[in-house]
Amino acid sequence: MKAGPGRLDSVEHIWAGWRSQYVRAADAMNEAGCLFCRLPGEDDAAALILERGALAFSVLNRYPYSTGHLMVAQYRHVADPADLSAEEAAEVWRLLVRARRACGEAARPEGFNLGANLGRIAGAGVPDHMHFHLVPRWAGDTSFMTTVGGTRVVPEDLAVTWGLLREALARLD
Repeated sequence: MKAGPGRLDSVEHIWAGWRSQYVRAADAMNEAGCLFCRLPGEDDAAALILERGALAFSVLNRYPYSTGHLMVAQYRHVADPADLSAEEAAEVWRLLVRARRACGEAARPEGFNLGANLGRIAGAGVPDHMHFHLVPRWAGDTSFMTTVGGTRVVPEDLAVTWGLLREALARLD
């Protein structure tokens, strides 16, 4: 018997109906201007900005896959990593490393996913401004709740996570 769409025993398709809602919400946010261009003009706590560098910044994801899910983006509106200057690329990487260390200390995950979705077809909610995601992971975490249950389970308030990560970043200095 062939597995059908929407069945839990299907290995041919995994349905993520929540994703279309996220993309539509991202489209609405992008109509107000690029999210990653707007965020640096806001207050750190309100925007959930963790750290600012001269050329890039780190920020908590408001739609996290797990506690501590954050992003690092350069200030300049660039869609492709090939268009970053060497200085921008170095700072993005420096902030990613610092964020990984801070998140490791504050949240004690067992692993991380690190990645970038380049272009709408690749899943980018903000396709015109390149950014990296750092997603903390734990054995038995709820990463498939999004796909199977249509919901996300994040056991900590974003403001609490922001505070813990800011403290951990300060200790890195």
